Amino acid sequence: MRLESERLILRKLRREDIDEVAPILGDIEVMYAWEKAFSREETAEWIEKNLEKYERDGYSYLIAHEKSGGECIGLIGPLVERVEGTEYPGIAYIIKKEYWKKGYAAEGAGACMTYLFNEGGAEEVVAQIKHDNEGSIGVARKLGMICRGKWVREYEGKRMPHYIFSIGREEFRRRSS
Repeated sequence: MRLESERLILRKLRREDIDEVAPILGDIEVMYAWEKAFSREETAEWIEKNLEKYERDGYSYLIAHEKSGGECIGLIGPLVERVEGTEYPGIAYIIKKEYWKKGYAAEGAGACMTYLFNEGGAEEVVAQIKHDNEGSIGVARKLGMICRGKWVREYEGKRMPHYIFSIGREEFRRRSS
């Protein structure tokens, strides 16, 4: 899988991407919504899980590079989101600090939404966003997503309140035309 946007190329992760991915997942400011920074070993495990998701689901996080210069700006992807035991097509983004507030998350996530609606057959796309993650909430709103509810996500024994944002196929088409 390979997606493109105006400024980005998004492609499947490979094991050898660990040197680009580890500093991103190892930055607690970037990973505050997960409430932990990942070690290099945990990053390698995270990459393996994404490789498994490509096989099982057909997609997951993609590594995002700038078209001009090839710099890695983060991880963006269409993925299967599980909310209260139900699976939905979703989007997610983890962007390096130096690329925050430059429109990359919305641009890459928008390309992923287009893929999910046009090629993945999605009727609705969701994003799970930690309740206090104002940056990600802003990205979801920029993409036309609406907060549809709240739920508490459990991660490594921690209970984390999240909002569920979504956009339906028709809403997306109206915004895209």
